[in-house]
Amino acid sequence: MDFMLEEELIDLMTFCLQNPDSAEVQDKKKRIAEIGEELYNDGGVDALENFFFALKNRITEEIGKDPSVFRPLWNGLTEEWKY
Repeated sequence: MDFMLEEELIDLMTFCLQNPDSAEVQDKKKRIAEIGEELYNDGGVDALENFFFALKNRITEEIGKDPSVFRPLWNGLTEEWKY
């Protein structure tokens, strides 16, 4: 399941970074937030950190853009995650 969520997050974030003016961006950001909640519920803040580390490395390598702008979408899940 984690692999499928990672792939979905990569697709969502890549789309948003490459198409910032698209009408679909808000829905995709909502889904990114939902997946973050699923990850947190399953593995806590460590799961969020591990996933984001892998996402950032892969997206930065593949398209040359930094997905860190999406980190705040997971704010509010825990006091430990403040971006």
